[in-house]
Amino acid sequence: MSQKIIDFRTSPENYRHWKLEFEGNVAHLIMDVDASATLFEGYELKLNSYDLGVDIELNDAIQRLRFEHPEVGAVVLRSGKENVFCAGANIRMLGKSTHGHKVNFCKFTNETRFSIEDATENSAQTYLCAVRGTAAGGGYELAVTAEHIMLIDDRKSSVSLPELPLLAVLPGTGGLTRVTDKRKVRRDLADVFCTQEEGVRGKKAVAWRLVDEVIPPSAWVEKVASRAKEFAEKSDRPRDAKGVALTPLARALSDDAVTYQHVKVELDREKRRATLTIFGPTEPVPENVESAQAQGDAFWPLAMARELDDAILHLRLNEPELGLWVFKTEGGGKAVLAYDDFLAAHKGHWLIREISHFLKRTLKRVDVTSRSLIALIEPGSCFAGTLAELAFAADRAIMLSGTRAGENRAPAVLMLGAANFGAYPMGNALTRLETRFLGEPASVDKAAALKGEALDAEAANDLGLVTSVFDETDWNDEVRIMLEERASFSPDSLTGLEANLRFAGPETMETRVFGRLTAWQNWIFQRPNAVGEDGALKKYGSGVQPTYDRNRV
Repeated sequence: MSQKIIDFRTSPENYRHWKLEFEGNVAHLIMDVDASATLFEGYELKLNSYDLGVDIELNDAIQRLRFEHPEVGAVVLRSGKENVFCAGANIRMLGKSTHGHKVNFCKFTNETRFSIEDATENSAQTYLCAVRGTAAGGGYELAVTAEHIMLIDDRKSSVSLPELPLLAVLPGTGGLTRVTDKRKVRRDLADVFCTQEEGVRGKKAVAWRLVDEVIPPSAWVEKVASRAKEFAEKSDRPRDAKGVALTPLARALSDDAVTYQHVKVELDREKRRATLTIFGPTEPVPENVESAQAQGDAFWPLAMARELDDAILHLRLNEPELGLWVFKTEGGGKAVLAYDDFLAAHKGHWLIREISHFLKRTLKRVDVTSRSLIALIEPGSCFAGTLAELAFAADRAIMLSGTRAGENRAPAVLMLGAANFGAYPMGNALTRLETRFLGEPASVDKAAALKGEALDAEAANDLGLVTSVFDETDWNDEVRIMLEERASFSPDSLTGLEANLRFAGPETMETRVFGRLTAWQNWIFQRPNAVGEDGALKKYGSGVQPTYDRNRV
């Protein structure tokens, strides 16, 4: 595929693949893919198959439903085409994609699907899926993100995960894991399901727990509507509230920088490094929720989260050789904590709830990014509360002790707040501090007792909150050596190292999905059985059988 800048910014008026319709407190999210509107050249998106461009629109729609439509308590995922729900990821696209694009595409796809499940679990905006036609591969993987799956019983519609027999790959963007962990499908039945092309339909799909109910064609429209209404009525979302419009995100691109209002990314391609600086709030905390809502998407926590989220995605897809990300912050720690306290004080309000969960999802995106992450805590930093989570997400956090000669800035401090102790769980369902101190839980309690305190380098080091501390004499050399060393290591080895170390503790469906994306799917997508000249992805649709290396390793 040709190199092009992939832009994650979009809006409903620019959608080519999705439609939104509203019926009171129920929204219909309709997949109607324009086969010719591909992200790259050389393939068509037939049968509601998708590429990254389709998922970019889906991600945007999910965000807008949460922020712009507080009245919506249920969302129905359905197809706008006859006889097909979704054929999954486009095979021609996969066959032509670089390995890196395939892996990043799968990761973003799964993050988007987890956001659907997050909306159901945490925002009382329940997703249902109405499958009419075939839901194959990634199409069924999309369906199983819904809380409730309805399948029309017309003897044609079915669900399937045919990747293994057809493509020599597997339903790795969550399909296998959600079938067993979420749908609780019996292991041997899941084995049968994932190794047959034709799929499962009707009452058998219900008996195997692949769907929740089958509905005869005569009752389809009425039953889908009544079921959606039933779920919507259970929601606590305010039907008479006004949503917050997510306006176009302002961003300036240059050869060596990506600049937003609250986030700046400096690009150093020679050193294979991106430095992300997040700027703390400069305006005082609003007096009340109404004032915060009046600010719309300019409200600092929301504005900063949108910019950081976009920066992460931009770097992942458009700057793959910048394997080292350095996090810095600028501003006042107390100001950050004040905003955190505001969010905590109004957590029952629908908008504040959405902002907090958006911050959580953005920080999770940091966790699963296959880049080395280093936090530099220097004078003028505001690693406090929410922004301190970036230091705890980093593979290493380095703090400068004291001041620099000739600078008028006070020594660097690290500040903890209530947000660090439960607001932003990782994929393993633990906080970053709980994960950090997995073997010493008393250290979490010790840190919690110091919420709101300005912790200097020595105190932060004693508490185990940073990796290393250096004074001005050693800072420049020690940081330079560390960053140069990190950039010199094998990127593949670093990806494996970081993915293993970041998610200590219990396994969850989320850690299993992303761990497998990093490990076995990464490997399978490079094997000639799938992507070689005689592999399944290249031979698909040609009538010629693929040639496999039969050795199992």
